[in-house]
Amino acid sequence: MKTNLEAFDNSHYHSGAGRLKMILWYLANALLMNSALPFSGMKARMLRLFGARIGKGVVLKPYINIKYPWKLEIGDHCWIGEQVWIDNLDQVRVGSHVCISQGAMLLCGNHNYRRSTFDLITGPITLEDGVWIGAKTVVCPGVLCGSHSVLTVGSVATKNLEAYTICAGNPAAAVRKREVNA
Repeated sequence: MKTNLEAFDNSHYHSGAGRLKMILWYLANALLMNSALPFSGMKARMLRLFGARIGKGVVLKPYINIKYPWKLEIGDHCWIGEQVWIDNLDQVRVGSHVCISQGAMLLCGNHNYRRSTFDLITGPITLEDGVWIGAKTVVCPGVLCGSHSVLTVGSVATKNLEAYTICAGNPAAAVRKREVNA
């Protein structure tokens, strides 16, 4: 059997928004979120306008790309770094006091390589309170990063990260416990 992308059909998938809302969001995302503009407050208001739940004290750096804000929840006092890509084909929940460093990718979708039609597969991502997602990392569909876990620079989380654990590599594996001092 060979891959047949001509037969690909994701008509079963629904973004949770109508066509007009999606078009307006794509424009807002391109002009405001995925730009050099450094205005966190304005970006947070724009996300809320499109259905995201954004806590207080959230820092949104330039060149952020968010697929669907209506599938996004960010707690209080989070930092979202430059060039972060939240490809939330499914729900993304970010707890409070979370840092997502520059160039990180949260990917809620993938494809079933075992099917000739390359069917779309989605899964939610949850980052619990105090998580640190390092620069140039990837968090894959269905992953839960436990409270205060760390995904180190360039790592790929394909499975859940245990709370207070530092994980590294591709695929990411626990390397030691995280101690948080006052």
